[in-house]
Amino acid sequence: MNALSCLSVIGALAVLTPCMAGAAAGVSTNAPASPAPPLSPAILPGSGLAQHPFLFTGEWDTRRKDQIMSVVRGGKVVWSYSIPINDPDGTLEELGDATMLSNGNIAFCRKIGFSIITPDKKILWSIEAPKGTEMHSIQPIGADRVMVVQNGNPAKAMTINILTGKVEKEVILPTGKPDTAHMQFRRVRLTKAGTYLAGHLDMNKVSEYDADGKEIWSVKVNQPWSVVRLHNGNTLIGCSQAGVREVNPQGETVWDFTQKDFPDIKLFTIQEVSRLANGNTVICNWCPYVVKNSKDWPNTVQVLEVTPDKKVVWALRSWSGDADLGPASSIQLLDEPGVAENGDLQR
Repeated sequence: MNALSCLSVIGALAVLTPCMAGAAAGVSTNAPASPAPPLSPAILPGSGLAQHPFLFTGEWDTRRKDQIMSVVRGGKVVWSYSIPINDPDGTLEELGDATMLSNGNIAFCRKIGFSIITPDKKILWSIEAPKGTEMHSIQPIGADRVMVVQNGNPAKAMTINILTGKVEKEVILPTGKPDTAHMQFRRVRLTKAGTYLAGHLDMNKVSEYDADGKEIWSVKVNQPWSVVRLHNGNTLIGCSQAGVREVNPQGETVWDFTQKDFPDIKLFTIQEVSRLANGNTVICNWCPYVVKNSKDWPNTVQVLEVTPDKKVVWALRSWSGDADLGPASSIQLLDEPGVAENGDLQR
């Protein structure tokens, strides 16, 4: 068969799409193939990079040798920090969970470790993942401590004093696949009540554990990536391939956002989700797993902000020049009230 090019019009935009000239004997081959639907509209709601100041990270940007974490203010990238996509041994590094503290320091995971960096890019504290383990979840607890999760056999939630390096508390978290560290946890959060809220990717559920690691609550959820205990007592969950759910303490879904609610913007892998003080929900829409060709990534939306009545008021698509942010794994809006290290933010 010979590949031809046929002109296909999508709305007011003309694009070239491939169509096949050959077919089974006796069947006409003149009809063009149907064009693939667009991944996002040409004009997006909101003000792009100028909508909010924010800290942004993304994992698995295979277009680059370095993985980049960015701070955006006034519609421009004003600060960035990079790590190699592979460590010296060839192990893949990933920028995922990250939080800017009130003093400007940033705590972040690297998959193969955790670090805290100052605004002038000095590493204040860092630990490396033991062989066979991975590190994807870090939460500042006050100015001098972090709660981190080490995926592995066993998986552990640890509170570490970054000044002394001492592990002050350690809780074993159950896993569905103890020897498959990669798919155990992406987000675990220490709640203000002192409990651990964990999204079990390998058990398709969200569970809450008391200070001793005893399960006290759970809800069945398909591939929970991100979990947040909201101020109203409900739990906000990013469900990887299935959208966003808010469930009450009885496990009932009281709000959700899925592809059917906004079909014009294609949703891919939902990573971090957070709830703003105004009631809106911010969603990281990570595309590489679904959109295999990285040349198509610039057609995707990285971040959405959705109102309680499911109106999209901001959709971010920033893939060019100095503002090429890459795939979206984590975003912290820097205009939200509250102190991040005090657990005031719903993320």
